Amino acid sequence: MSLTLISGCSGFDVKRLDIFTKEVERMPLNLDAPTPEKMEEVKFIIITEENYEKVFEELRKNNTDPVLFGLTDDGYETLALNFAKTRKYIILNKNVLEKYKEYYEAPKDVDGK
Repeated sequence: MSLTLISGCSGFDVKRLDIFTKEVERMPLNLDAPTPEKMEEVKFIIITEENYEKVFEELRKNNTDPVLFGLTDDGYETLALNFAKTRKYIILNKNVLEKYKEYYEAPKDVDGK
């Protein structure tokens, strides 16, 4: 026994698809820029071979534990470079956020577009 099926599309109504012809309205991002953090003041004390006794004496007199964390001049330079890189990264991301906001929340033209 043999079964033959024939199928056609003549009975179907084919409609044109409107893909990419209608502009989709951009939804506002509603993103606020993060508020800057208030940083605490950091006091640096420069200790040399000539002044270390005086520095420790002042720390004891002010009831501050005479424990210090030190950096070499090269280490301090590296720390400063790392802060500069962090600042650059934050500025770049702030600019990206502003560009997204411009794109999504740009004012419409006088034609309403």
